[in-house]
Amino acid sequence: MSNRKQLFKLFGANLKMMFREKQVWFWNIFFPIILMVIFMVIFGSSDSSHFKAKIAVVEMQENATSNLLEDQLRHLPVFEWKSEQPVTMEQADDWIKNKKVDAVIVLPASEETKSLELIYNKENEKNATSQAISGIIGQFLEQVNWSVAGITPTFNLTIDSVSGGSEDLTYVDFLLTGMIALAVAQGGLFGMVDMVEMRRKGLLKRLRMTPAKMGLLGTGSLLVRFILGIVQVLILSAIGVLGFGAKLHIDAPTLIVAFLVGALTFNAIGYMISSFSKSIEAYMGIANIASFLMMFLSGIFFPTSGFPEWLLPVSKVLPLTYFVNGMRDGMVYGSGMFTAEFWTGIGILAIWGVISFALAIIIYRKMKIEVR
Repeated sequence: MSNRKQLFKLFGANLKMMFREKQVWFWNIFFPIILMVIFMVIFGSSDSSHFKAKIAVVEMQENATSNLLEDQLRHLPVFEWKSEQPVTMEQADDWIKNKKVDAVIVLPASEETKSLELIYNKENEKNATSQAISGIIGQFLEQVNWSVAGITPTFNLTIDSVSGGSEDLTYVDFLLTGMIALAVAQGGLFGMVDMVEMRRKGLLKRLRMTPAKMGLLGTGSLLVRFILGIVQVLILSAIGVLGFGAKLHIDAPTLIVAFLVGALTFNAIGYMISSFSKSIEAYMGIANIASFLMMFLSGIFFPTSGFPEWLLPVSKVLPLTYFVNGMRDGMVYGSGMFTAEFWTGIGILAIWGVISFALAIIIYRKMKIEVR
């Protein structure tokens, strides 16, 4: 039988084995959807234009200064007041400890007191809401001081943002493309567990007694996973666009190149892991460690530029970093095909894929396949 016919037969066999397995549907289709929806709801719904913080105010002793500050604070639209009236310190303390408010503002106890006190729950002291409240109160007091002193600021700060992609690029688009790349990568990393099962059942040993070539067996499996990756991209993109309002700007050539090289690379890495894993437990353990490390170090959720200096070199050698960047170039930025950075990333991805696939073939050819 020619290599072409062998590849066709092995491709068909792998396709049937994969889609008949219920776990494949769950881990490659439903699990990425669940994971993406959870992360999109948590991180994708944060919109600074709709920021609201729940606040309580404490007035130890009513006076002209406290009345003036409370009146002006209640006009700030970013605050949602827990109570229309000032509350006691005991009541505010209970609310802040039980996280019923984001912060408590203690007004000056006398007209001579020149400071406000802002109280957080210690567990939330460093979160984004607390930081935002701190900034808002600081800016509020600065404006009050200028007003009391009769000073009109000479300079004002205006804030704008630009993007390397389209002007309507949002964090939802950034997160969606990261989750799509993660799903495809995980499909490749975990998808080759069937090879371990085939070895455990003795199917590989029997295949080696036939004219079938092990390299073609791996190639057929890679192609099947490639098709599954296309299904993942289509389903996750549809959910992101229709469910979360993501705006994609597809550059087809860039997307095809990034997806083709990335999907094959991660399938090759999964194939390599299967070559030296002696049990399903060992395979899943190695794949889980690789997936976990790359998930948080490859810019899936946040840009890698915010990482500590010592961590950046680690991120730059991981294949998922370049796969995510390539997918974003093809789905939201649309400028990858004409940049050296894109092709450098694709080259590093391809090197990972070629080395992984070559190692897998060598190990499969040389290792003693035993029936367990």
